[in-house]
Amino acid sequence: METTTAPINTTPGGGEKKNIPIQIVLADDHPIVRHSLKSLLQMEEDLIVVGEAGDGREVVEKVQELDPDVLVLDLRMPNLDGLSALQTMRQTNQHTKVIMFTASEDQNEFAQAVKLGCAILRKRTAPDLIVNCIRKVNSGENWLDSPAAASVMCQFSPGRNSSPRGGAAHGQGGGSLSTREREIVALMVHGYTNKEMAEKMFISKHTVKNHLSNIFHKLGVSARLDVVLYSIQTGLHRVGCARERAKSW
Repeated sequence: METTTAPINTTPGGGEKKNIPIQIVLADDHPIVRHSLKSLLQMEEDLIVVGEAGDGREVVEKVQELDPDVLVLDLRMPNLDGLSALQTMRQTNQHTKVIMFTASEDQNEFAQAVKLGCAILRKRTAPDLIVNCIRKVNSGENWLDSPAAASVMCQFSPGRNSSPRGGAAHGQGGGSLSTREREIVALMVHGYTNKEMAEKMFISKHTVKNHLSNIFHKLGVSARLDVVLYSIQTGLHRVGCARERAKSW
């Protein structure tokens, strides 16, 4: 498969690198899907496709070779399915962000992907949202499109024995969160960045970070995705959403 070398900009004298585009590997067994995605992403100055893979084994090889920022990965792949490829890849690479790009309707697959730390993006998603998803995921934000989120809610609904990535196992639980912290959680579930939350709530980014630190501590988790999954499991985000709507009336 084709591999592209990303341009590297450095300051005079070999200083710190600046303005390096987000490096992406596209993995799908249909060449037309990879071509369409690459054509879309090439129109963005801050994104570059550095490699492509057509089956699961090649995914593992390409990620090891290219060490991309983001992997856009189909669930259904020959030789090695997407989830198996991801599990193999994670043995040596923990930092590449992964977006499951899928046409699947399988709730179990969605749940497994989320447990492995993946964002989920449906193949019927609008082009501008695909670009936005890549940027947000690269910056450390979570992303679950609405149908996928609904499926994950079913898998992690109250009464099931599953626990999202062990989240909130040793924390104080959602009942200890303040009103403001619950509002932050609701915005997190909807994919807001720290900057967007600060603007919406008319507070500083520093204050948002303090709220996030308190939320992580109270819920006994260490990642935003854990908060999102705990919120989906318990319905905590719906409380925050209701308060946000009440404010706008």
